[in-house]
Amino acid sequence: MADRQNKDVSNLTKNQAEKEAQRLRQQVEHHNHLYYVKNHPELSDAEYDRLKQRLADIEEAFPDLQTPDSPTRRVGAPPREEFGTIEHETLMLSLDAVTSEEDFRHFWQTCLNELDADKLTVVAEPKYDGLSVELVYANGTLQQAATRGDGRTGEDVTDNVRTINEIPLHLRPAKGESTPRHLVARGEVYMAKEEFQAFNQRREQAGAKTFANPRNAAAGSLRQLDSHITADRPLHVYVWQLAPGSTGRPDTHWECLQKLGRLGLRINPEARRMSDSDEAVEWFKDMVRRREELPYEIDGCVFKVDNLAAHKKLGARSASPRWAIAWKFASHRETTRIEAIKAQVGRTGALTPVASLRPVHIGGVEVTHVSLHNQDEIDRKDIRVGDHVVLERAGDVIPHVVEVVTSKRNGTEKTYHLPSRCPSCGGPVERSEGEAIARCMNTSCPARLRQSIQHFGAAKALDIDGLGEKLVEQLVDRGLVESPADLFELEKDDLTPLDRMADKSAENLLEAIERARENATLPRLIFALGIPHVGRAVAGKLARQFGSIEALAGAGEEELAEMPEVGTTMASAIAQWFANDRNRKLIDRLKDHGIDPRARKADDKLEGVTVVITGELDSMTRQETKDAVANQGGDTTSSVSGHTDYLVVGQDPGNKKVQDAKANDIQQIDENQFLDMLGRKGGQG
Repeated sequence: MADRQNKDVSNLTKNQAEKEAQRLRQQVEHHNHLYYVKNHPELSDAEYDRLKQRLADIEEAFPDLQTPDSPTRRVGAPPREEFGTIEHETLMLSLDAVTSEEDFRHFWQTCLNELDADKLTVVAEPKYDGLSVELVYANGTLQQAATRGDGRTGEDVTDNVRTINEIPLHLRPAKGESTPRHLVARGEVYMAKEEFQAFNQRREQAGAKTFANPRNAAAGSLRQLDSHITADRPLHVYVWQLAPGSTGRPDTHWECLQKLGRLGLRINPEARRMSDSDEAVEWFKDMVRRREELPYEIDGCVFKVDNLAAHKKLGARSASPRWAIAWKFASHRETTRIEAIKAQVGRTGALTPVASLRPVHIGGVEVTHVSLHNQDEIDRKDIRVGDHVVLERAGDVIPHVVEVVTSKRNGTEKTYHLPSRCPSCGGPVERSEGEAIARCMNTSCPARLRQSIQHFGAAKALDIDGLGEKLVEQLVDRGLVESPADLFELEKDDLTPLDRMADKSAENLLEAIERARENATLPRLIFALGIPHVGRAVAGKLARQFGSIEALAGAGEEELAEMPEVGTTMASAIAQWFANDRNRKLIDRLKDHGIDPRARKADDKLEGVTVVITGELDSMTRQETKDAVANQGGDTTSSVSGHTDYLVVGQDPGNKKVQDAKANDIQQIDENQFLDMLGRKGGQG
C-alpha cells in the first residue's frame, strides 16, 4: 500500500507537493482537534488514517518538506542523548497547601484583608496528579515545551510533547479570536485511570516493570530520551494557566482559561468561578464525593484569585504565590492484612519492625510494607501477625497503621517481639533504659555498615554523588569497603568489575569522592559520622562550639550536656560514640586521608547574628547559604522577627518577609552585600 502511494506522490512536482502537504497538515490537525479536544470526530478512523498516510508519503518522497511541527512527528523524533534545559520566562511556582476548611477560610480572609476588599472572586479547578509542563507558542506554532524543573529552569521535552495529540502543534483560534504573537501556556500531563491500568497490564505481560501510579507513568513517559516511546504512551493534558508575558493576556484568570480554550487548547470543564467562600467549600466537598468517578487522578483542588491585578498586589513567597492555594484531600485510608513482621537494621544498629502487607492501593499507590517504628508502638496498638489493620497515607505520602480491626480476629493471630539477636549478623540486641529503640551492638554488622556508608555519602553529609544503595551493597558484600574511610582508598580497578560500573561511571565516582575530601566541612563531617541523635542542626552547633573533631572527641558527657541543643541523652550518645575504639580508628584514618576540617573561629564574622533569606540567590543554594552563615557563627531562621538582624533579599522575594522587616526596622541587604559580609567578594571565597 505504501509503495503504491509513494508512486502516486512521485508524480508531484516540488511545488505541488509543498501545497498539498500544507493542506494535509491543516486537515490532519483540524481532525485531531475535533477528536482529541472537542470529542466530536467528523471522519472515520480509516478516512483519517488515509489523510495522515498521504502526508507521510509526501514527506518521505520530499524529505526537505517535513517540518518540526508536522502532525507526522507525533510518532516521535530521533532519540536524544540527554535533555537540555529551558529557562522559564517567569517563575513556575508551586502552591502552598491546606488540608482543612478552617485553613482554607483563613486563606480567603487573608486575601480580602490584603486587598482591602469586601468581596473576592476565585477560580476553582481540580488539582491533577500529573506532571506540569510549559508550552511556548510563537505566532501560533509550538516552539518549545519544558517541565517545571526547579521553577526557574526545566527539562526540554519539546519532542515528547509534540507526540501528545491533545496539544496543538498550531493554535486554532475560534471565530473572532486572533492568533497571539507570543503565548505561554502551562498545564498538566497525565494518564487516565483506565488507560493506566491497561498500560500496566501490557507491561506486565511483556515482562517489563510496572508503574506504581498514573502520575509516575506520565512523568516517566514524558521524560523518555526516545520520543517514539512517549508516542506509544496514552498521555493527556489539561491547560491551567496563561502565563505572564503572553500577548493579549486578559485581566482575569477565568478569561485567560476561556481564551486558551478558544485557541484550541484543552481546559477542564470542571473549572468554576465563584465569589462566595461557602460556595467554594461546597464545590470542594462535591469534588471529594466525585473524586473516584473522575477518569483521572486528583489529590485536591486549586483556588486562584481571579483578578490578575490582585496577583501583583498579593505577591508571592520565594516558591509559591500568595494568590492561590491547593486544598488537599484528606489522606486515604484502606484496610489490609499483616502477613509477616521482620526487623530491619539501620546505620546506628536500630532495629525497626516492618510489616509485610497483603498489597493494597491507597491513593493510586500500591502499598506492600509499612514501618511499625518500635516495640512500644506494636505493644501500644496491640499489632499482631495476621491482623487486619487500617492504613493511612498521611499527606498521600507515608503509609502508617492507624488501628487494628479487632473485630476481624479469629484466634490465629500471633504476637510479635523484636529478636534478641541481630537478623543480619547474629550479634546481641540491646535496648537502653529510657529508649524506645533496640539496637544491634555489633559495629561490624553488615547491615549497619551498608546503612552507615550510604549515610556518610548522602547529599547532606559528605555529598558523594553516585554512591547509591545498590553500589554500596556491592562494595560491602565484596569486602571492598568495611569503613567509610575505605571509600578514599578505592581505585578504578576495584570498581569496574562491579555491576553497572563502566569506566566512565568508575571515574565519575572517584571524582565525586575526591570532591568530598576537598570540600568536607566540620558540620558535614560530624553529621556524616552517623552519631546517634545528631542531626544537621546539632552537628553545626557542635562544630561551632568545639572547632575540631579532636576537641569534640575529648569533650566529657557533662560538658556536652551543658549545651542547650544537646541535653543528657544526646550527650551520652556522643560520648559513647567517641569512646568506641572502632570509631576513634575511623577518625584517625580520615585524618590520614586529609579529612580534618576545622571550624574557622577566627572568622566568626556573624557570631550572634540571625539572618533570614527571602527569594533566590544566584551564587548559592538555600542549604549552602545556611551552611555559610553557620560556618561563621550565625544562625538562619525561616521567618522575620524582632530577633532578626538582617533580611537578605534575593530574586522574587516574599512580600510578607519584606513587610515584616520594614515593620521591625530590620536592615535589608542584597546578595552582593551578603557576599561581602561573608567575605566572598564577587561570589568567590
